[in-house]
Formats: sequence, C-alpha cells, structure tokens
Amino acid sequence: MASAPRTVGIIGLGFGRAHIPAFQSQGCQVVAVCQRDQKVAHEIAARYGVSGVFERWQDMLEQARPDIVVIASPPAIHRDIAVAALEGGAHVLCEKPLAMTAEEGREMITAARRAKRTAMTSFNWRYIAAMQRLHTMAEAGFLGRLFHINVRWMGARWADEEAPITWRMDRAQAGHGAMGDMGVHVIDLIRWTFGEFKQLTAQAGIAYPGRTVPGTSKIVDSEDFCTVTAELVSGAHVNLFTSRAARGTAEQTLEVYGAAGALQYRLDREKPRWWRGELRAAAKGSGFAPVKVSAGLPRSAGEGDALEVTGKTTIGPLVKRFLAAARKGESPSPSFEDGMRAQAVLDAVLESVASGGRMVSI
Repeated sequence: MASAPRTVGIIGLGFGRAHIPAFQSQGCQVVAVCQRDQKVAHEIAARYGVSGVFERWQDMLEQARPDIVVIASPPAIHRDIAVAALEGGAHVLCEKPLAMTAEEGREMITAARRAKRTAMTSFNWRYIAAMQRLHTMAEAGFLGRLFHINVRWMGARWADEEAPITWRMDRAQAGHGAMGDMGVHVIDLIRWTFGEFKQLTAQAGIAYPGRTVPGTSKIVDSEDFCTVTAELVSGAHVNLFTSRAARGTAEQTLEVYGAAGALQYRLDREKPRWWRGELRAAAKGSGFAPVKVSAGLPRSAGEGDALEVTGKTTIGPLVKRFLAAARKGESPSPSFEDGMRAQAVLDAVLESVASGGRMVSI
C-alpha cells in the first residue's frame, strides 16, 4: 500500500512561492501557506490548490501541523520558527541565510538534533547541472592543488533608484543585503567544493543611500554590493564580488585555477534552459574547452513563470534529497551545519565592513 504524500506548510511567499511547485513536483501536498499580506496569500493558495491560508506562522504550525515546514520569511525570525516547528515534530527546510548570526544557527542545529528531525538549508544553486559537474570534477582531483578562485554573482533587481524598497534593505530584518541575498550562495558553493574559509577582508556599498525602509523613518542600511577577498584553510585565495544593483545583468560566474587544471562556470539567467549552466575546462597543456552537462530534468520543469521554473529546476532536486533524508532520519548536506558555517563567514564580512575593511579570522 502506497504511503500518503508528505504534507508541507510554507512560511513566506516572496521567494517562498518557488517552493510550492518544487514540492508539488516531488509528489508532496502543500496544505498551508502563511504570509502577512492575506490578499496575496489567498491568491497564491488558489493558484496552487492550497487549502490552508494563515497570517501568523504560530497558527499555521498549531492548526495545519504539516510534516514539513519551509521557512522563507525574513531571517530575523528564522530561528524562532525553526525551533517551534522542530519541537512540534516537523522536518524543516530553511531558506538562506539560515539565521541572523552563527550563534543563532547553532541553536537551530541543537533544536534539530534534540527533535531528531531532518533539517536542511535551501542552498538550491548547488543543483545547476554545470555546478554539479564542476563539483564532481574538483573532488576527483582535476584541479590539483588549488591556487585561486574568482567569483561574481550579479543581479539588477535594485539597479534603479525607483525600484520598490523591501524588508531586504533593513539589516534588522534581513541581517545582510546583497551578501544575504546572493553572496551566501557563493560562500556555500566555495565551502562545498573547496573547503573552509580562514580569513577575509570586505568592503560594501549602498546604491542609493538616504531612502527609508517602507512604513518607517529608518534609513536603508543593508549593502547593495560587496567585495570580499579571502583565504581558504587550504591556502587558496578567493576574490568575490556580488551586486544586486548591476544594471542589465543576471549572471553567476566562478573561475577556479589549480596546479593540474582550471574550470570556468557560468550561468546566464537570460539564456534558454539556463538551469543547465555552462562549464569549460582546461587541463595541462591545453586551452579551455566546453564540458557537456545534462540537467536530467523533465521538459515540464521549464514551464511556468520565473519563480516556478527556479523552483522546479533548482529547488526540486534539493527537495528530492530532503525527502529521502527524512525517510532515513538524516540531515545531509546542505544541512543546518552548512548554513551555520556559511553564516559564520557572513558574520566575518559584517565585522570587516564595520571596521573599514580589517582582516577578520573565521
């Protein structure tokens, strides 16, 4: 007899909406959504056939009691939601950044262990086909001893001064700006494939200072672009630049160079079937040549609006891993531990920026 599908509740429907088709594509039943803006919440629920709509996450946990809770709210409340959901018996998939600080992340790890529930961080950009291939080649020794990494993660969402301001501009709610939106994914990709950060220095800027956070008189204070220069424990050097104010751009690039070879990764969100990404490799004595990659996704994964496609192509494979882990009672990578360790790097970025660019150990 087939088991009943896992039930899912999603808290936060900005990027959180992408999780609905991701879980539905993996055979789960999304039974509840939660957001303060009830008009939008009801519209989204009707669109995806979700029966439960809540304004308060506490009510959703108590009344809907889903098997799985997705946390896609502002990071300021991630810890409280995660601890409550885990104590209530749910498995938890939490959006990045995991929390406001590494210490909060450690509290979430403790709660997951105590509850004996699966707890993972939604580092979905690991699941681009070209990035998966890069990871496999690097682990197999293609690069040899690592020398240096150059990474750019660029977006244009707030390139215009007239673009609507959101909670993401308020450090008290978001914790970070471009580094929390995008840079934390870069940190995760580097940690996942190349090892831990040792030390870093950082500088950051705000594209249009002087604007105020909606509904308040508070001046926006989270960065729109950030430059990080770091050293890994291995001794390899990292140059990282991320911006959410890069006009005309929706691109990720990662170049890595070692004693035996080099790899160049690129993802252009404007290209057809962008979720495959592009990868080139150079071995000793040869120039760069394309590496064939295959996403292994059904054609339907590319159907829908941008958020739906992102959900099915990048979050869907993570959900598949999450569900397998829940069946086994495990919390594999990208775990809360991965989220916490990435958070420790973000903490160091904030410390360095606040000090005017001082080198900070991690």
